[in-house]
Amino acid sequence: MENITTSYLTRAETWLSISVLLYFLMNGAQIFETLVLVPKWVDSPPHNFKLLADGKGATLKTFWITLHSIHEITFILAIIFCWKIEPVRNWLLILFSLHFAVRVWTLAYFAPNIIDFQKVAENPSLARDLVKRTSLWQALNYVRVAIYLLISLGLIPLCIKLFSLRN
Repeated sequence: MENITTSYLTRAETWLSISVLLYFLMNGAQIFETLVLVPKWVDSPPHNFKLLADGKGATLKTFWITLHSIHEITFILAIIFCWKIEPVRNWLLILFSLHFAVRVWTLAYFAPNIIDFQKVAENPSLARDLVKRTSLWQALNYVRVAIYLLISLGLIPLCIKLFSLRN
């Protein structure tokens, strides 16, 4: 580890803490959505898809885009400001890689399916294999949320390591 100043350490602690707090906020929202909202629209497709329809239901698109964008910026800033602290940096890079992989999965699978479900809400004649598709979406969403939780829990030892450097 290079010579770390108090100022550098403070910035590293600040950005890692902000990133962790935002990750846990995101986890709370994901858990709420997974346990409360998803079962409602999965329960009776396409009838309950109106909950997904933009302007007619619990649209969370703006919330998720904003929260993920802010979180990913803070995650990158945490990596930048922890760069000189090799063990923390290396684990942050691993956790960010895992996080990024899940985000790609989200954008490749979850988001397009939600968009399709929203289209079905507006035009039920587009419905194809809805029970099977929604059940799979819900099951995979449990996996996705669990991975996000594990990644955020993986950040806690890094915070402990980083804050212990002051001693």
